[in-house]
Amino acid sequence: MFYISNSLYICTIKEFIQKMKIMKIKNLLFGITALASLGMTAQVSITGEFRPRTEYRNGFGNLKTSSQEVGFGTSLRSRLNVGYKGEGFSTYISLQDVTVFGENRQLKTEDANNSFAIFEAWANIELGKNYTTKIGRQMISYDDQRIMGAVGWAQQARTHDAFLIKHKSDALTFDIGLAYNQDYSHPTGFVSTGNTYNTTGFFSYKTMQYLWANKKWDNFSASALILNNGFQKITGGQGDGTYDLTTYGTHIKTNIAGVGLTINAYGQSGKNPGGAKIKSAYLASIDGTLKISDVVTLGAGFETISGNDLTSTNNSAFFPIFGTNHKFNGFMDYFYVGNHAYSQGLNDIHISSVFKLNKKTTLLAKALNFSTSENLASGETKLGTEIDLVLTYKLKPAVTFQVGYSQMFESAGMKELKGINVPQDNQNWAWAQITIKPKFL
Repeated sequence: MFYISNSLYICTIKEFIQKMKIMKIKNLLFGITALASLGMTAQVSITGEFRPRTEYRNGFGNLKTSSQEVGFGTSLRSRLNVGYKGEGFSTYISLQDVTVFGENRQLKTEDANNSFAIFEAWANIELGKNYTTKIGRQMISYDDQRIMGAVGWAQQARTHDAFLIKHKSDALTFDIGLAYNQDYSHPTGFVSTGNTYNTTGFFSYKTMQYLWANKKWDNFSASALILNNGFQKITGGQGDGTYDLTTYGTHIKTNIAGVGLTINAYGQSGKNPGGAKIKSAYLASIDGTLKISDVVTLGAGFETISGNDLTSTNNSAFFPIFGTNHKFNGFMDYFYVGNHAYSQGLNDIHISSVFKLNKKTTLLAKALNFSTSENLASGETKLGTEIDLVLTYKLKPAVTFQVGYSQMFESAGMKELKGINVPQDNQNWAWAQITIKPKFL
């Protein structure tokens, strides 16, 4: 026998369990009905991402000496994304945590590196025919991500706090972006006077204004970008205007009968974050692909990025400011990934092959030869050759497994550039990564 509440209702345990099941079913049906009714006027999506990556670093990012220990570890990116689309607007929130396995002590409540954060939080509002405005923290990515990209390879990725006006029609697509950054240091989180922006590093900017426009034809597309960033100038401990760096150029892409061609041409002028005047800085590249069959696609290309001439006082070094730089100039990240800024530039000649082994598996093989665009102090320019291999296996629609291996064959110029006279004989990097993107709702 079983007694429930004060109602003096007596029943058997079997009857009680049956009634609990009926209540749960009713609640479930109520929830489904509520979501269904909500879906009549709005669309709700809840997705996630789970991406652990294990790396063996034996010369990744820089030459390693024989006395240095090999780096080995696993990092994890976890995301929970909630999207809502209503009448005339949509919103999106992405929560992200980036951790390294073992960095948090057991039985410890807080994060060791405070890595949990709101990765994205924005609202997109329709302004009328073909126009919307997007406000908040968001990824900004255009074209092949050479100048502005999401930096998705990095576990933390990149977002901007910005205000965008967006236009999209059959004739033309363009975005106007504006940003004004602040870092209130008062304990209450707000100050009544002063606008000094003290956040520095990795091209943290005070202001941003840009225009990106794209036009598409049947087998051809062209984009133009004008981007201005103001970096805080500080005099006597206080903000004193900004150093403005302007990046401008075009991205052109075509694909006809299995032959693809991509061209980038960009310039930079103004002043870098340190206040040095930039003169005649440029980036130019051309990449071609040829689809031999359904199994094999070949690629070849060349990129040149201007650098500083050590015999001149001019600063002519270009930096691909917010680009997904891991995608370019070798996967071992020797150039323009938190390094090589305002150095002697880079020439990159590369060839590649993509093999579609079956419906689920592809293999990328790429070889890159590097040299500086300006002489090093010794007069040397040759830096070395890198080999990159990446195997991708799509296990399930939401599950992708990847493994990669890279080898650097450095030249004398690389030792001089990196300031390591006697590196170890073998410089390599290996990694394995699984990406799971569930759709909860």
